[in-house]
Amino acid sequence: MRAPAIVILTGAGISAESGLGTFRDAGGLWTRVPLDEVATPEAYATDPEFVLEFYNDRRQGCVEAVPNPAHHALARLQQARPGEVLIVTQNVDDLHERAGSPPDALIHMHGELAGALCGACGHRWRAPEEMAVGEPCPACQGPHGRPDVVWFGEIPYHMERIMDLLAEADLFAAIGTSGQVYPAAAFVQEARAAGAHTVELNLATSDVSRDFDEQHLGPASEVVPAWVEQLLSS
Repeated sequence: MRAPAIVILTGAGISAESGLGTFRDAGGLWTRVPLDEVATPEAYATDPEFVLEFYNDRRQGCVEAVPNPAHHALARLQQARPGEVLIVTQNVDDLHERAGSPPDALIHMHGELAGALCGACGHRWRAPEEMAVGEPCPACQGPHGRPDVVWFGEIPYHMERIMDLLAEADLFAAIGTSGQVYPAAAFVQEARAAGAHTVELNLATSDVSRDFDEQHLGPASEVVPAWVEQLLSS
């Protein structure tokens, strides 16, 4: 079976209009909560209760958020071209799924807030609404449950598969990304080197805008549906 012809990377900017704040913009999440206090293995080892409270709040925020027109447009593209479009998301929310994106055409490279991970045996399960320190693992029974999200200093999920997909894509698009977080910031360079046409859809220029062949600036809820309609009509 042929690899998807279109690979789309989504970042925090696609979910901002659903009420889920971005991280690095003025007033973003990391300007309010230092990342080294909540998003590193060291932070969790030092103050697990504080870290879990942060992720419990974020999990509740995701439950209350709803997909916006950008999520729905991408799901429509995937449904119109089954097997041709794969989304790689840096986001840990489930808005792509709730908009209708097929689970087998979606990669969460930074994990999911809805998931829990055993720090001892690696087992994964659905997280409770409120995770507590010492959350028991259903597999090994150890008190090692943590959010199934990739923290700074950890390796993103599914990297080998993602790199293979970038090498075979005809079109690569990045939506709502800052171009500051690696390895995702280098995806455009990987795809372009392999011959893909590259498109950036963003609220403003990013740190890697110069690496794209084409750029569409504006709110994701406006530029993404317009771009999808352009693709579907071509």
